Amino acid sequence: MPASSVNQWIDDFLAADPPRAKSLVMTIFGDAIAPHGARLWLGSLIELVAPLGVTDRLVRTSVFRLAQEGWLTASREGRRSSYALDEHARARFERANRRIYARPGQDWDGSWTLLLAPNGSIDAELRAAVRKELEWEGFSMLAPGVLAHPAFDGAALAEILARVQAGGKVFVCRAADMPGVDGRPLAELVREGWDLSGTQAGYRHFVETFAPLPDLLRTAAQPGTGSGIAPREAFVLRSLLVHAYRRVQLHDPMLPLPLLPDPWPGMEAYALAQAVYRLLWEAAQTHVVQVLQREDAAAPAADAAFHARFEGLPPGGA
Repeated sequence: MPASSVNQWIDDFLAADPPRAKSLVMTIFGDAIAPHGARLWLGSLIELVAPLGVTDRLVRTSVFRLAQEGWLTASREGRRSSYALDEHARARFERANRRIYARPGQDWDGSWTLLLAPNGSIDAELRAAVRKELEWEGFSMLAPGVLAHPAFDGAALAEILARVQAGGKVFVCRAADMPGVDGRPLAELVREGWDLSGTQAGYRHFVETFAPLPDLLRTAAQPGTGSGIAPREAFVLRSLLVHAYRRVQLHDPMLPLPLLPDPWPGMEAYALAQAVYRLLWEAAQTHVVQVLQREDAAAPAADAAFHARFEGLPPGGA
């Protein structure tokens, strides 16, 4: 039966590459919980992650650590606990969601963002914090005190610098090739500053792993093959899809396509993630809403940003 094939794929995936509990909780908060007000009861979270092989003990440990790290805030009502995205973490979640669900950008005006922190301008602790945050966002340190990225969003950079308390303490500017000067093209900095081999391999592995799913899901939805994939299994697949895609993207500096090898495997990975997500989203949402409303009848519906994911979610999933 087609559904058995889907379930076998899930079993094989979880046996070969079981997700780490804390990272999976982050994925589920971003993908499934944030569109519904970014808050849920602990019991609902435990129910959501159970079919992904995560025990309630691991869930409790994960949310405790995420709260300690400033990602979540905890509240109690009698004997029940709820968790929500911390207000200060929302901007980071929203930026991550834009990376995950939006097509990789093709427009680039040729300019670069440079951040300069000359020796003595900031202390070592702040320098390390700035470097850590910006390298996580895809910047490269081209020289001591010089971080660079092509086409980085100015509002996102302002938020990062404010969060690490570096606003007004470092130099930020834009740079471009100077006409009439016989210098090396700035585009060649990509080879100097970024090793893309791991990211390329990650995208290829993602495509190889998830490539069978579109046919499995379409077969399961054909008339005469049963009721198709169940909502809970759709949620499991959607969570595994986003989790695996997100893991690769965390290591992708998100450089403009004109600076990347052609063909860039990230484009194929995005197209596959888009196709699978569109087949799964509606059935998966049925499961998410049912779980949330069991403990909170007033749980809000998914927001408009959710329906804009992957260039718009069409009605009628798998």
